[in-house]
Amino acid sequence: MTPAADTPPRKFPVAETDAERRAIRIEIAVVLAVTFGLSGASAALSLLESALSPGGVGGQTVALNPSRATQSTIDLLFQLIGATRLLAWAALGLYLLWRSGIGPRAIGLARRLRWRADVLPGLALAAIIGIPGLGLYLAAHALGVSVTIVPGSLQYWWRVPMLVLTAWANSAAEEILVVAFLITRLRALGWSENRSLLASALLRGSYHLYQGLGGGIGNVVMGLIFGRYWQRTNRLWPLLLAHALIDTVAYIGYALLRGHVSWLP
Repeated sequence: MTPAADTPPRKFPVAETDAERRAIRIEIAVVLAVTFGLSGASAALSLLESALSPGGVGGQTVALNPSRATQSTIDLLFQLIGATRLLAWAALGLYLLWRSGIGPRAIGLARRLRWRADVLPGLALAAIIGIPGLGLYLAAHALGVSVTIVPGSLQYWWRVPMLVLTAWANSAAEEILVVAFLITRLRALGWSENRSLLASALLRGSYHLYQGLGGGIGNVVMGLIFGRYWQRTNRLWPLLLAHALIDTVAYIGYALLRGHVSWLP
């Protein structure tokens, strides 16, 4: 990595006093405790529990977007609450950055998407991450270091649009908080681009450990690619589009294909 690539962009301010640095550290700690930090700790405990259970990690199953209630309407409301919570996390990150003088446009969230600058790179990132990611999951599952992922049911009319909404909510929360917010705040503390990138990627991997080591490692790689892309281009829309597309295909495609193709666990 060249020195220039490891230098934070000048337009992102750096804290100059001990009081400012202390406030930023507290802000990061509180945000992570409310959002993905404790999720990472919980996922690590889930992985440990799976490893100690009969059959090990490979003998466990994890449901994606399971039903939360037997009543269809109540289940829908639970799912909406879950998606709203994720969108609120994203809004929290945007608000805190805005309060510090860094608006959405500064982190690459322009009001209009551009086909060449946003959509095409988003599709490319989805392919780069999604296709090898499926292969990694299948390999990790065969080696017994990944749980068996069970897709949610599509029995209700609202499940497909709800899964799409959930995919976008996941994407917004993760890319805004784990990439834009965290790296920007670490820049303010004087962290290098490489160090900030690694912290972001490790955080992303940590809260996916409930899927097994394969899921954790795969998401660390995804975090390194996504984070570096954002650092170099300062465009966040491609990450949001790619992540939402990957999750949508995983949620809906997996539910449609599981049991109908022999190679999918």
